[in-house]
Amino acid sequence: MSEEHGTPRAPTGTHDVLPPESARWEAFLAGFASLAGRYGFGMVHTPMFEDIRVFHRGIGETSEVVGKEMYEFTDRGGRHLALRPEGTASIVRAFVQHRPPTPWRAWYATPSFRYERPQAGRFRQHHQVGVEVLGSDDPDVDVEVIVLAQRFFESLGLNRFTLSVNSMGDPACRPAYVESLRGFLEGCASDLCAEHQERYAENPLRVLDCKKEACRSATEGAPMLIGALCEECRSHHDRVLEGLALAGVEVHANDRLVRGFDYYTRTTFEFSSEALEGAHNAIGGGGRYDGLVELLGGPPTPGIGFGIGIERALLACDAEGSFDVTPPTPAAFVVDVTGGEAARDLVFRLREKGLFVERAYGGRSMKSQFKAADRSGAPVALLIGNDELASGSVTIRALREAREQVTQTVEALLDGVDKTGAISW
Repeated sequence: MSEEHGTPRAPTGTHDVLPPESARWEAFLAGFASLAGRYGFGMVHTPMFEDIRVFHRGIGETSEVVGKEMYEFTDRGGRHLALRPEGTASIVRAFVQHRPPTPWRAWYATPSFRYERPQAGRFRQHHQVGVEVLGSDDPDVDVEVIVLAQRFFESLGLNRFTLSVNSMGDPACRPAYVESLRGFLEGCASDLCAEHQERYAENPLRVLDCKKEACRSATEGAPMLIGALCEECRSHHDRVLEGLALAGVEVHANDRLVRGFDYYTRTTFEFSSEALEGAHNAIGGGGRYDGLVELLGGPPTPGIGFGIGIERALLACDAEGSFDVTPPTPAAFVVDVTGGEAARDLVFRLREKGLFVERAYGGRSMKSQFKAADRSGAPVALLIGNDELASGSVTIRALREAREQVTQTVEALLDGVDKTGAISW
């Protein structure tokens, strides 16, 4: 509430999306749904809140998201629940519960909730689209998932973005590397940022991904996981890079692109916008998580997916001047000075034929209605006066070009729509 006037306002860290901006959101979601459908994905819709254990297991109890940022509550039945902070865990929970045939290819569009400091393109309620594939460890699936994200960003008109790819290895080769990294960090612990001076031994991989200059400098000569991959992981990684190259996707190797949990394996990737300033310029990313289904109570099942932040992606579009969606304009605006009944009936019949048509309400004057017609952007006004009402006709008047008006019967107007799909005269 506003302190000054007690006026209700959106909570801190949230925002309203109104027309005409909402037209971009509609186009964004429709474009993603269409592209995901071409790749064989079906939409999955899950609850906005889950048993809190889904996120404790699916994200990690020691993670900052679970420890500091998650909205959690106890409902009236005493159940400990949490609002969804990201999309993957809920999709995996749905897979474990319903056991669909594999490979299962799901896409989603969802709000996510994190109690964090609001920043440009990142809100406490933000929105994501994403995909998950469960049931295949084939590296070609990794390629398809990454290419899908790449093609979607291209469809938004984005040019100034990069793709970083790395490999997390697997339980066969990663443990020895983690011990090697832990030993390296022990020797430079005092040079790390304050947080990692205390926690580096708990999860050494997180230090590599730290954006603070202290950790970046201290780990300049640290061993990297890519050099410690076993033969199978190396082969998997090479196959992914080969597939991306054949798809014409440029890849930047990033040895620091890691995830901090054991269930992540092999391929990890991130898209970053060069048009966004600062270190937090990621617009989407994901990776392979072959151990997550088991953590949520399912059978051993490989998986891979990505998430794209809608607000952050649209911010990148703004920075590049792309994806400027024009809201639809009505095909016609009905002006009725006979009481409104004729406008009501004509608008209904035109809409039934598939046209976007508007009218004024409340018995406004002809001058006021024509002002509204002009603001609507409609190319023509359909005028119904006393003469038109008496003869069952309508006068078509151009609003955007110099053209002589025409009067025709309502039935002739509707017949023309049937033949052309538009107002024809």
